[in-house]
Amino acid sequence: MKTFKKYLYITIGVFLITISLEYFFFPNDIAAGGVSGLAIVINAITGISVGTLMIIFNVFLFIIAFIFIGGGFGAKSIYATFALSGLLWFFDTFIGPKPFTENYILVVVFGSAIQAVGIAIIFNQNASTGGTSIIAKILNKYFHIDIGKALLISDFIVTLLAIYAFGADKGMFGLISVYLTGTLVDSVIEGFTIAKAVFIISSVSESVAQFIMNDLGRGCTYLDIRGAYTKEKTSMLFTVVNRKQFIVLKNKVRELDRNAFITVTDSREVLGEGFRDLDEE
Repeated sequence: MKTFKKYLYITIGVFLITISLEYFFFPNDIAAGGVSGLAIVINAITGISVGTLMIIFNVFLFIIAFIFIGGGFGAKSIYATFALSGLLWFFDTFIGPKPFTENYILVVVFGSAIQAVGIAIIFNQNASTGGTSIIAKILNKYFHIDIGKALLISDFIVTLLAIYAFGADKGMFGLISVYLTGTLVDSVIEGFTIAKAVFIISSVSESVAQFIMNDLGRGCTYLDIRGAYTKEKTSMLFTVVNRKQFIVLKNKVRELDRNAFITVTDSREVLGEGFRDLDEE
């Protein structure tokens, strides 16, 4: 069931990326980097469908990956890559790209946002859609270029080709989309994974601890501390909860002890029991 859920999320992410490409980028000739951007450029020159080109490119890239970097791509990434290529081929063959809007600003903003959510959903399942990420890994291995910089180089080259094929205006809109998508992906992923690390000092810490464990289903830890001013020894509770649970916890602590002291920090990622598995692929 857990595996099915992961693949369901990946499928949703693939569908969102397809919508962004077929209804925003493709019909408006905006090549927003990556293999899809390269496919748009070649489609404009040769007339070969973008979906077909995506399948050809990704098969070629996976062969190159196995030769030069030994693969290392999980089943989820392979599924996401070819699900995206297949869905794009289906849309191109039976439906055809149709623009929701021809306003380039709206295309870039909404297309990038939809694509970013789709990519983030896939990334959050520890998968990717292949493409330029494979090229980035090859550049990283043989030329010691950071993955992020390698991706930027790949997307920049695609953008230059788009400028040649479609003109400077569309090429620059593609470059803006590359930046927006990258920024939004980080923000969306953070929204999926962020948690609250909470430190609580209270005179009724035992009651708070029982609430955390029994009602929220989270673990907590006692930390022995000593006040610098009072010199008194006491205990501080430490726990990690999600954002919804933090609201419940804060209200409960307020109810139990109006004089409690709470410190909260954002944790960008939490691994272990109750959160993401340490050995998750």
